[in-house]
Order: sequence, then C-alpha cells, then structure tokens
Amino acid sequence: MSALYMIIGTLVALGVLVTFHEYGHFWVARRCGVKVLRFSVGFGRPLCRWYDRQGTEFVIAAIPLGGYVKMLDEREGDVPPALLDQTFNRKTVRQRIAIVSAGPIANFLLALVFFWALAMLGTEQIRPVVGAVEIGSLADRAGLTAGQEIVEINGKPTSGWSEVNLQLIRRLGESGSLEMLVRDGEDGQTQRLQLELNNWLKGAEEPDPIGSLGIRPWRPVIAPIVAQLDPDGPAQAAGVRLGDRLVSLDGQPLGEWQEVIDRVRPLGGKSVVLQVERGGLMIELPMNLAQRGEGDERRGYLGAGIAGGEWPQEMLRNVSFGPVEAIGQGLSRTWTMSVLTLDSLKKMLFGELSVKNLSGPITIAKVAGASAQSGVGDFLNFLAYLSISLGVLNLLPIPVLDGGHLLFYMVEWVRGRPLSDRVQGWGVQIGISLVVGVMLLALVNDLGRL
Repeated sequence: MSALYMIIGTLVALGVLVTFHEYGHFWVARRCGVKVLRFSVGFGRPLCRWYDRQGTEFVIAAIPLGGYVKMLDEREGDVPPALLDQTFNRKTVRQRIAIVSAGPIANFLLALVFFWALAMLGTEQIRPVVGAVEIGSLADRAGLTAGQEIVEINGKPTSGWSEVNLQLIRRLGESGSLEMLVRDGEDGQTQRLQLELNNWLKGAEEPDPIGSLGIRPWRPVIAPIVAQLDPDGPAQAAGVRLGDRLVSLDGQPLGEWQEVIDRVRPLGGKSVVLQVERGGLMIELPMNLAQRGEGDERRGYLGAGIAGGEWPQEMLRNVSFGPVEAIGQGLSRTWTMSVLTLDSLKKMLFGELSVKNLSGPITIAKVAGASAQSGVGDFLNFLAYLSISLGVLNLLPIPVLDGGHLLFYMVEWVRGRPLSDRVQGWGVQIGISLVVGVMLLALVNDLGRL
C-alpha cells in the first residue's frame, strides 16, 4: 500500500507543480503575443495530445520529470514572414523577462494558495513544552528547565514543535546568540534566555536542531509494548514478537518507551541481552543491535516500534484562521520558506551546511508517498514546500535554468544589445555541467539514505 501511495503521490506532485510552472510561461507568452507551439508535461514519447484553436499542441509525455513550453523562435528554424511578429526572439527585453520569470512566480503563487488553504483548514499542534534538558547542554547552560513552554525564538512565535524546529533550522551552521522566550508551566511567568551558538551543527549530515540543544520534548509516558517490527531488524531476528513487553536491556529496567530509545541509541553494533515479558513469562533474547548513520551521527537500532499514545487535550493546540487572516499567513509562510531555501543553498555553498542534506528524486518520492498517506493537510504542505523549492532553484542565475535566461536578458537590458552567441554557448555548457553535477550528487545522497 505504501508503494502505491508513493507512486500516486509522486505523479500527482510532479504533475501539479510542473503544470503550474509551465502554465506560468504559457499564460504570459500568450499575453505578450508569442505563438506557443507546444505545451508539454513530461518528456519523451507522447502518451496523449490535443490542439487548441490557436494551434498549440498540448502533450502529456511518458517521463514525468519536468515539462516545457516551446515557442515560435527564429533561432530554432525558419519562420513564415506573416508570423515574425509572434516570435519570442522579436519581443522586447521586458516581455522576454516577464515570460521567463512567470514560471517560478507561478510556483510561489501556488505555494501561497496551498498555505492559505492550510491556514483556513487549521492544524492540531503539540505545545512545545520541554520534557527534559540534558545536563551541561546549551539549553541547560542558558537556564531552560523541564516543564517550560517555548513561546518565541528570535522574536518569532512558536505555536508548536514544528515552528520551533523551523526557527532553529534557520540558524544551522551559524555563531551568535539565539534568544528564547519561555513560559513557566506553573505560574505562567515568562523569561528570556540566551543560548550561545558557535558554528552550531556546521556540516552535520543529519542535523537534529532540537536534540542538539539538549532539549527533549514532553511526551506522554508510553509502555514499551511492541506493536511494530522491522522484518530485517535485530529485534525480529532475535525472536521478539508483537505484543511483547520490553522489561530490561542488559539488566537495566525499561519502564517506558523513551528509556528504550535512550539505552539503544549509544549501543549500535554491540551485543546485548533483551528481556521481554510474553504471556506472563520472562524471556531473555541475545541480539546484536544494528547501527544507522555515519561518523558521529551513528546510533543504535533495535527495529521495533510501539503504537501511538494518547495526548492529553491540554497539550494540544488547534490553530486556524479566517479567509482574510489566512492570506497574511500564506504570504508569511511562503516568504519564510523561500528565504530558508535560498539561505540553505548559500550555506551548502560555503560549507556551513552539509551537501548530504541535498535530496533527489528518490527522497522526493518517499516523502510524497508518506505525506499522501498521512492526509490531505500533510500532502498540501509537502506540495507547497516542493513548489517553493522549484521556484527558488529555477531562479538561480545558472544558464539552462530560468534564472540563467533572466541573467542574459538583464545584461542585454543594461548593455542595449545581447551577449554574443559564443558567450551564451559557453554559459549554457557550464550551466548543463552544474545542473548534471548537482543532480548526480542528490541521487548519490538518495542512494546513501536507502
């Protein structure tokens, strides 16, 4: 079932985002008087095609990894004299800039619509209440204690843990002061804390912003009763069964599930003895714990899970907005995620953020499937983030991307004449090399995650 969700989710995501991107080019081109020859969603062999009254061919092709809008252009072939005024290359620089930039703008507008809809639908968020603070950690030195709720980070409200994580992600690889406004659970008094960062998580391959500060979010106590088993995991191989209650690990009692996580994490690759209770009997199961991650990020892996616990209502918060307020929320969210995406790319370029965080088509497909299976809200959220990423990446000043064409046209606007074909040819070759290199890197990262 998960594979079906992944396939359908990926096709829907790519289909929607590519169609809107290319429709942006198409719509503005038509308004500028350019004749559009073909509007294609996908590449390769056409699966179906049709024509409109103006002779534009619409195609859905076999390879759904992009699309294109082909316009009438003298540089690509002979054009009848009667149609010269409808060629792309004869339009003004400002018109060409408008046509090229319309695709990425359409992606930002689509993300805005999705965020607007999500703001009206509302979300149920878990209040960012601290469950425990690691002794000697950044949070501990700043004075954060268990039971406090994180209200703001650097002046930005944090209604739930997802907002806390988002604000922390913005500081990855940086040094300086991180300001937190926290509220005590008992009397409701607030105080401001300063956490001092020093190249915080710089170059980390799998950054855990909340955990690296020494913060453990509050969670309900859940009994360590096995409800899930990885068929290839150590627990399954050692004989653990669904319904077993985990009693101890190497003689140390396991009272709740978080203790299981804490004990297993540092024992990757080691032999242990797990004691379980099954039908009133105590059974000892020797096993070799697996490990995941690389370098300092390695951690032990048991291959067992539990059923989700019930959250107290006082720890949940419903956040929703009216139609007008939701517009502001959509604009704010779109701007925040656009800046974050651009900032992350800059940090990767300067080594502040590991390039291992770059994802390719395999990761996108997995996240598409997981979000589609999770529900409409999560899938819309994923589409909005992916649409913003597509918009930002296409605006990068790299030839062969929309941003590269914009760069050429901006230079033409300033100089009063276009760059020579030779210079533009060099730019395209460099652009193709960069794009192919980044795609290969993202694919290697995807395969490594598998």
